[in-house]
Formats: sequence, structure tokens, C-alpha cells
Amino acid sequence: MKLASLKSGGRDGTLVVVSRDLRHCRPVPAIARCLQAALEDWDACEPQLRQVYEALNSGVFPDPLPFAPQACASPLPRAYQWADGSAYINHVELVRRARGAELPASFYSDPLMYQGGSDSFIGPCDDVVASPEWGVDFEAEVAVVTGDVSMGADADAAARSIRLVMLVNDVSLRHLIPAELAKGFGFFQSKPASAFSPVAVTPDELGSAWRGAKLHLPLLVELNGKPFGRPDAGTDMTFDFGQLIAHLAKTREAEAGTIVGSGTVSNKQGSLWGSSIENGGVGYCCLAELRMYETIEAGKPTTPFMQPGDTVRIEMLDAEGRSIFGAIENRVCGLSHPGC
Repeated sequence: MKLASLKSGGRDGTLVVVSRDLRHCRPVPAIARCLQAALEDWDACEPQLRQVYEALNSGVFPDPLPFAPQACASPLPRAYQWADGSAYINHVELVRRARGAELPASFYSDPLMYQGGSDSFIGPCDDVVASPEWGVDFEAEVAVVTGDVSMGADADAAARSIRLVMLVNDVSLRHLIPAELAKGFGFFQSKPASAFSPVAVTPDELGSAWRGAKLHLPLLVELNGKPFGRPDAGTDMTFDFGQLIAHLAKTREAEAGTIVGSGTVSNKQGSLWGSSIENGGVGYCCLAELRMYETIEAGKPTTPFMQPGDTVRIEMLDAEGRSIFGAIENRVCGLSHPGC
């Protein structure tokens, strides 16, 4: 089943069921006015939403609305909690290697996670408004939305709480990060609003690609219309989503509508020259990772961060080449909105 939120309908949007081919949608106000409401009463709402989904796919409705990603907010336009992990240790190792630091052994057994701002997200086709002096970067990730999770839930129970899967562009302002982390109190200004895919899907919609609480498909990233990354999201993921959710719930409950991110998808590769798509590699899911390779191999980075007018596109295709979640397509605009 595929669900989305139109920007109409207030801060929480209007919940719509979306056809499998992403061509049509149907509002379902009689079932739930917004996705958060559906998540809070999932046992009652899910069967009704699924009936609409099956009817929409079979062509029963004579007048379905056309589905337009540009009209969508993120599936949850705001959320009670957004916790982003860093499940791909290759990405963390590169960050540390670039500055000459060793990777602590505990990083392989204890997940990294931070709590991001969730009072508002930008839409999948909205602009990222930021000063280029802040070092604007994208981070292509997979994310899940949970139902209620009890404090102390183990990884298996946590995995069973997963209601929906989606993609995310976790925007990072790289030049603001070092000073914030130096304070010893984590990210804040350096992590502005993220953007999620137009559509969130139930795990069963992913078929065999969803196994072991991981999504085993390439995550496709384009920068300004050119291929930039295509690493497999199930490969080199040290912690699965069950483990990430259990880590979150060690000392607290997680409420329905909690979003948990995988962190930047990253596959282990050889040298820089064999890592880019142009040179036969799988590329990257953020600019920082490419800049890390450049620093390790050449002593300094040469690729700039995003500038006003630059656009990143993040998407995932099924085995038949069809878009699963729709595409995130965010353009950077400066603070004065040049060209917007």
C-alpha cells in the first residue's frame, strides 16, 4: 500500500491513497484526515486504507485524482519524533579517516543516533533555502515510520512496529557542523528541515527487497541531472531498522508516527578513482563522502558543496524499473531566493 499527504488540509496535510504506478490518488477523509491519525489507529485504519488501495489499482473508481508529487508535503509534514541513525559504518569510517582518527570498536555494536527537528519538514519537491556559505549538502537515506514501541523492546519487537518505509534527503550544513560538535552537545543549526519521498509504502509492498528489516535495492542519486550514486541500501548496513528502533527505545517509549532514519547509505569501495559512477563504482549518497575520498587520496577536497540552483534527485526503482516512492527533487536557493 502507498500513502501520501497533499499540502492542502492544514499543517498535517490531507491523507491520500496512491496507486501502485503513482499515477492516481484518492483522499480518504472518512478513514483518516491525515497520516498521523491513521498511524494512531492503525489496526482499524489499515484494512480500510488497503481496500481503497486495491480498488484504486483495479480501476474501480471512475474519477481518481491525478497524483502530482509537486502537490505533496512529506508523508508526515511534521512528526512527534525524527531520530536519524548512522547505520553504514563505512560512511562513519571515512569521516574519521579524513581527519586521521581511528574508528572506535564500539561503533560496530552500539549505533550512532541523533534527534533531529521534526516540527516541520519540507516537501519532496520543495527548495532548500540556505546560505551557500554554510556548506549545503544532501544525504540520501532510507527511513521507516513506526507504530507505538514499548520501552526496552528488543530488535525483533521493534522491527514488527514498522508501519511504513520511505526515502529521505537529510539536509546537512557541513560548515556549521564542526563548531557545533566541538561544543559536545550535538547537531542543531547544522541540521535544517529534511525532505521525505512523496510516497510512503508498507513493507509488504517491497516484496523480497524488504528482508531482515533492511531494504535491499539501489538508492539512486542524481546531482544536476547526472548520476552521482547508486549504492545498495541493504549492503554494508551494520545495524538494521529493528536494531535502530530498539536503540531508540532503550530508555523511552516511541510513539506512533516516530520516524527513524538509516543514515547516509554507503557501500564499501576501493580508491576514489574506482568509486565514482564514471569509473565503474557505485558512487555516493552525499557530497561529504566524495570529499572525504578526495581528502584521503589527494590531501584536500576539490568538489564544492551545493550552490544556489543546484538540484539533487533521490529515487528508488523496483525490479521492473518502476519508481517505488516517487522522487525527492530539491533545489538549493540562497537566503535571498535568487531565481526562485
